[in-house]
Amino acid sequence: MSAADHIKEIEAALSEYPVERDDFIVASWRRCIEQHGLDPTKPSPAYILPEQQLRHHQQQAERLTSIARSGVEDLFRQVASQNYVLLLTDAQGVTVDYFGDRKFEDDLRKSGLFLGAAWSEAQSGTNGIGACLATGNAVTVHQEDHFDLHHVPLSCSAAPIYDLDGGLAAVLDVSLLRSPQPKATQALALHMVKSAARRIELANLMAEMRTNWVLRFSARSEFVDVDPDGALAVDSSGRIVGATHQALRMLSGACEAPVVGQPVNAFFDLEIDNLPTFSRGRSAQDRCLFMKTGEVVYAHAIAPQPLSRKPEAARSAKLPAAFAALEFGDPKMQKILAMAARLARSDLPIWITGSSGTGKERLARAIHKERDAQTPFVVVQCADFPEWELEGILFGDQQGNEGLIAQARNGVLFLDAVNELPVTVQARLARALTDDGIRPAGGANPIAIKTKIVSASTRTLAESNLRTDLMFRLGGACLELPDLGDRADFNGLVDRIMRLVGIAAPRAFTISDAARSNLNHRKWSGNIRELKNTLRVSMAMSDDGHIDVEQLPDPVIKPLTRNGAERTGDLERTLTECGWNISRVARLRGVDRSTIHRQIKRAGLRRS
Repeated sequence: MSAADHIKEIEAALSEYPVERDDFIVASWRRCIEQHGLDPTKPSPAYILPEQQLRHHQQQAERLTSIARSGVEDLFRQVASQNYVLLLTDAQGVTVDYFGDRKFEDDLRKSGLFLGAAWSEAQSGTNGIGACLATGNAVTVHQEDHFDLHHVPLSCSAAPIYDLDGGLAAVLDVSLLRSPQPKATQALALHMVKSAARRIELANLMAEMRTNWVLRFSARSEFVDVDPDGALAVDSSGRIVGATHQALRMLSGACEAPVVGQPVNAFFDLEIDNLPTFSRGRSAQDRCLFMKTGEVVYAHAIAPQPLSRKPEAARSAKLPAAFAALEFGDPKMQKILAMAARLARSDLPIWITGSSGTGKERLARAIHKERDAQTPFVVVQCADFPEWELEGILFGDQQGNEGLIAQARNGVLFLDAVNELPVTVQARLARALTDDGIRPAGGANPIAIKTKIVSASTRTLAESNLRTDLMFRLGGACLELPDLGDRADFNGLVDRIMRLVGIAAPRAFTISDAARSNLNHRKWSGNIRELKNTLRVSMAMSDDGHIDVEQLPDPVIKPLTRNGAERTGDLERTLTECGWNISRVARLRGVDRSTIHRQIKRAGLRRS
């Protein structure tokens, strides 16, 4: 089909003239024009996100990517010989993981079958990933099904991956640069990607809900233990707390209310005390389970895994000592510290971002200690010196005094508030990181300096306003520290700070539950630094080594009741509008699900 014929077919379909295309393709074409303002006569090349934006998407999808990796690799091994490319995207359609033949890397990048490619309908028109995101269904978009002429040679089969609350979290796609003409040739590819997506959802459920009962079920006994149709997690009270998408679809017809949150006996002739009878101790044929709809399935119940008796020690044991000292049980911090530990011994520059007081310099010092504590750790406060003085401080002066960059040789140079660097200093630093070394003031020859650069800023790399060439040379890897209010390890931090501050004190300090609760409910604008100062004052005010509410100083910034009530009301409205779908609320507010759960707990909200 020629380009002109393709454009005419799109115009005919939009005029409601019958065309030989699937209904979802025609609906997608209509969205491309009416909602996204795309023009089929103006093909556009594939869009690959800039590196720092891609890293942000990858960090947000890190947990799911790690869980999906084995299933993705297994699928790629099955399809690689047929020249398929495999893409895993996030819920925005950005490719966060990719498998393809490196021999065709240039062609794959040009076609958008590459890491960082944006495949939403709004960006790329009708395509497999975009249509999957728009419809929530597994689809094949084959050749002229595509809206944009640039993508017409491709054939894409994509399947959605849902989270445990039923929200669409990712898309798994297999694509071909060129394929046989009949669309039916891609039926096997679609089946394989759907099966892989279902297995990834199951793996996610098993990983997230290991401390709850997991009930897997299938219409056929021979598949219940190896490839079930669906699975759900049940807490100790017998309520469903998570489920795969297929399980939600199978159960949604039996109850008008959302499946998650309902008692398991609303859907099955089953009480929680009977779950052990569906373990593998009995043959699959004997594990019949009756649904309230009258259907019969075969079930496999997996008992909760007991918590480690020493979870703190178990978590910290996985990290080197320098990083374990910063970890108190917050999942987000665990991921950041694990990443920092891996990066510490490499020569890659690291960019640490986070609000004031979140511990950026402490993390930088941990990186240095893991790298080699015997080497220099040189701190440059970029905001503390005027432009004319900072250049000499960094690069040395005409009197032959060595600059701080040279003093950091073989060690770590920590650039604090790096976004405050004057433009002229930025230019010279960018050249120093590109060329053979540093040219001192008045010096004839550059001096080769090997140092690991760790930069810190309250701004993200993309918001830093640094020169582009310097920005990319400082942002080899980005670590974003959470605010204290978004961390789940507050009590561990309190205990750690009290131990450290109290080392030089004549007595050990304790803190009452009431005082601890008071601290928990404060807004910490100064983050860990403010918490540390508050505890120091409290310990100084205690006569007997015990801290109660009376010893706590007033907050530096007192909360406004009216604004807090408005924030609570806003959260409650969002929860109601989203049917208490926590994943959907988290996406709308741009935070993690764990943050929403903590906000609900602090606000005392309950589902009516």
